[in-house]
Amino acid sequence: MYDDISPILERWKYAPNDLNVRIIDGVDGRQKLQMRLDLGLLQMELDGRPDGRRPHKCDTYLTYYEKAARDGKPGKAGRNFALSPLDCLKLQQEAIQFYHRYLALMKLGDFARVARDTLRNLRAFDFVSRYATNDDLVWSFEQYRPYVIMMHTRALASLSLNKGNYDEALSVIEKGIKDIEMCYHHYSEKDMPDEKFELGFLKQWADELKNKKPLSETERIVRELDIAVKVEDYERAASLRDQLKGLQNKGTNRNSYQKGANQ
Repeated sequence: MYDDISPILERWKYAPNDLNVRIIDGVDGRQKLQMRLDLGLLQMELDGRPDGRRPHKCDTYLTYYEKAARDGKPGKAGRNFALSPLDCLKLQQEAIQFYHRYLALMKLGDFARVARDTLRNLRAFDFVSRYATNDDLVWSFEQYRPYVIMMHTRALASLSLNKGNYDEALSVIEKGIKDIEMCYHHYSEKDMPDEKFELGFLKQWADELKNKKPLSETERIVRELDIAVKVEDYERAASLRDQLKGLQNKGTNRNSYQKGANQ
């Protein structure tokens, strides 16, 4: 058996202007996630730590360190638990693995797993912020928080859209925008980029969804009524007002019935 992966790469050509990802069946019977790179490929597990390892018999380094913090184990120099620079490096390398995976999963439309992995990395950022020994270590993670929030928001909003729930998706996006704005405000003294890509992306997406959102019957009539008034089509406007009043009365009667049924 040869270790040369050239035959695999030859069958799967690299497209430089695209994210090249796929799911394959592993020899262990489990599906694997692959990402084609210019010089080779990455292969990742779909669940658990992307490389399949279990550091210190834990799911990830993050869960290992979280357990150590809960157990109150002392850190360096006898202090209460703290993350050393080496600990942070391990957590950073692990976060990069999850980054590669959620990027590939987003391309494949596996939004549930993207939401899971981005939430996991945000949890890692919170943990480092609490236990790292200096601000530089904290910043080495926090500088990526706006991007991860954006990806987490994209995943959750996409799940809502798949259910046809535009209002829920817009609510998720608006929360993501607020969370990112808080990040930029909190780290205003840091060297944050002037062009806030994450905010621009989510705001534009929210505007697009508002335009695509299916109108309710009441919303449709109100919009048509506004147009009729602007063009001075008063006969049409009067008819639309009657329709709107009828819908409002129907809603009032329905609410009264429900209230009486609940008493």
